[in-house]
Amino acid sequence: MPGQPDWLAGGDRHALAIERIHAAAADLIDRNGMNGLNIDHVAAQAGCSRATVYRYVGGKSALREAVLAAATARIAQLIQRSVAPLSGPERVAQAILAALSAVRADPVAVAFLNASTPQEIDAFLAGNPRLADAARALTGIASDDPAAGQWIVRVVLSLLFWPAPDPATERALVERFVVPNFAA
Repeated sequence: MPGQPDWLAGGDRHALAIERIHAAAADLIDRNGMNGLNIDHVAAQAGCSRATVYRYVGGKSALREAVLAAATARIAQLIQRSVAPLSGPERVAQAILAALSAVRADPVAVAFLNASTPQEIDAFLAGNPRLADAARALTGIASDDPAAGQWIVRVVLSLLFWPAPDPATERALVERFVVPNFAA
């Protein structure tokens, strides 16, 4: 429209459009939950049309997956920084505890967990081979067995859904019952 500033002035228009749309979606998920994600609201928040959202990121499902993937990457980076100087049993315990902390602090992750069915959580998290591989790498587990990474993911999910009364108790549970199985 004449007289209105370009909503993506400067930079790579495609990358900026995607970034702005994803940021709008993440903000709306934070405020309204995962089930409150609405393409019209995302478009309004991003300052573009509904058609622009579809053109740059696809529909609601694709947008949801992209925002979840970005949240997963943020969480993995936080865990990686937390465990970088560690090895052995300390790394295993810290990776699990850092994952708990990072997931609990991420509004998109919290919204996903709150809105998802057990089947969705199993498919996207517990049964996801890439997440299992990431769990093995972040904990430093040397096992090539995919079940080892899946077990770590399930331990984290268990503590997310059924947390211990306090962080000290969670640490004690992880150190006593999980670490001995993986820190050989």
